[in-house]
Formats: sequence, C-alpha cells, structure tokens
Amino acid sequence: MKILGITALILLPLMAFSFWMDYLQGFNLQTSIQNITSAFRVMDIMEMVVMSAFLLILLIQLLYSWYQEKKGNSKVRKAH
Repeated sequence: MKILGITALILLPLMAFSFWMDYLQGFNLQTSIQNITSAFRVMDIMEMVVMSAFLLILLIQLLYSWYQEKKGNSKVRKAH
C-alpha cells in the first residue's frame, strides 16, 4: 500500500507541474489535459502489455498482502 501511495504522491505533483507549464504557455484546459495523457495514447501494443503486466503484478501483491494480513488477524481473534 505504501508503494501505491508513494507513486500517487510522485505522479500527482508531476502532472500538476506539467499542467501548470502548459497553462503558462497559453494552452487551454482541454489541450493541457491532452498533453498530459498523450504519453499513453502513443504507446505501442507491447508497451501497453508491459505496463498492464506491471499494474497487474502490483495489484496482485497488494491483494496478497491484504489477504495475509486479514488471515493473520483472524488467527489472533480465534486465539483469544
């Protein structure tokens, strides 16, 4: 969960900075948002597969750690 939080804390200021730079250059809101998301539109199929695999691995790790934590807490409750 920490990895996801750190990723968001890094991604959001970088996107805000990119948006702010576009705004200072005189772009309107729609163009600024298109510039922020354009990196995902020009991805090749294999790049999308790799990015999806990384996101899937991250999701599996998060769910597995959540499951292990929940499983560990249920054993503690049964012992009392």
